[in-house]
Amino acid sequence: MTKMTVKDVEKIQSILSEADLDYQLELEEGKITIMGPSDIVSSEVSLEFASQLRNWVKPRRLGRVFDSAGGFILPNSDLKAPDVSFVLRDRLPRSIRYFASLVPDLVVEVKSQSDRLKKLRDKIQIYIEQGVQVAIIIDPDTYQVEVYQPDQPVIVLGNGDILTVPELLPEWELVIEELWPVVFDED
Repeated sequence: MTKMTVKDVEKIQSILSEADLDYQLELEEGKITIMGPSDIVSSEVSLEFASQLRNWVKPRRLGRVFDSAGGFILPNSDLKAPDVSFVLRDRLPRSIRYFASLVPDLVVEVKSQSDRLKKLRDKIQIYIEQGVQVAIIIDPDTYQVEVYQPDQPVIVLGNGDILTVPELLPEWELVIEELWPVVFDED
């Protein structure tokens, strides 16, 4: 079986775009995965994380924050688009109109309704193997956050905890409970 490449992904994206189909594609080990839209909770959690991160990063000019549309070509030739990612400013001084050929410093994957944790954890391991410094899984079903770093045990955080990433984002703090969608009918 022929392995697909980033160029193949671009061709398929072009065809989908011409047909007004908005799907995100990823490339892993020469296989293309079509990603449909996320469920509403996952989308809201992802946006909350990205917003809090960007609100900290931008005024301090620490780097760039990307949503799930930002594609990265990893050293193993995979094309990945994490739900949220961060790249230190020295590694990407200017944004480009193409996929970034680099490994983000931080990646975040938010478990959607259809995701399986094992598959997400496998994906996180690939990110770590490719050079990501910090990788995070957010699970809205269990209200937990798993933090992965090379050669370190997994840290599991829940409500009442605060996420910090001092090696990349000194003094940044994210209160875990702030990630979850607000319930408006419980006033």
